[in-house]
Amino acid sequence: RSERGCRMPACSPDGMKLVYAQQVGHGLSLWISDLDGKHARVLSDDGRNLMPSWVPDSKHVVWMKPQPGKDPSHHSQIHLMNTETGESRRLFTDPEQLKFSNSMPVVSPQGDRIAFVSNRGGQTRIWVSDLDGSNARAISPVAGDLGETLKLPIEQKVPAWSPDGKWIAHWEGVEMTHLSQFTGKQDHERDRQITQTWHVWIVGHDGKKKRKVGRGDDPTWSPDGFVTRAFP
Repeated sequence: RSERGCRMPACSPDGMKLVYAQQVGHGLSLWISDLDGKHARVLSDDGRNLMPSWVPDSKHVVWMKPQPGKDPSHHSQIHLMNTETGESRRLFTDPEQLKFSNSMPVVSPQGDRIAFVSNRGGQTRIWVSDLDGSNARAISPVAGDLGETLKLPIEQKVPAWSPDGKWIAHWEGVEMTHLSQFTGKQDHERDRQITQTWHVWIVGHDGKKKRKVGRGDDPTWSPDGFVTRAFP
């Protein structure tokens, strides 16, 4: 289905199903298929559907539905669906939560919690909640909200659970939308300073023992507990 612009694939924990986003016009629909691509069917076809993550039961998925904007993580809500029945709901149902963005969901290996990105409180941070959306809390405090030289906000994104569910890796730094190629103001020294803020950190699921892994972005975990990083 590559000719249709499929992306962001996620294999179910039992190795039987594949969920992915597929380009449809200017939107992205959410699809599910067998691992070989057969028996494909749509799960959600309204708006933009991004970054699906499976619950360990291989039946439910969570994903983000962003609104138009330069940065999807700033205008998004998280949804939970039973892929067998099609029943779905927004994860955070309190009307007050509509004021904030919730995005980039990842379910813990045990299936009882979800890590996600939210701008509750005005800062884009890594949060953890129970799978039903309750007991939400920010877990990775930043020493300062502004870069000492740049005077730009430090943000956190792309959480990733360790295989044992004890740690969460994430990116932290000044968002790349502040680079001159996006602002139209060429300043190579400022761009260098922005990219110097891009680091991967890990923090305990309880918000303790945060430490820096190194330069990079988009962390993932190996099965034996090592963190890998991309270098954009």
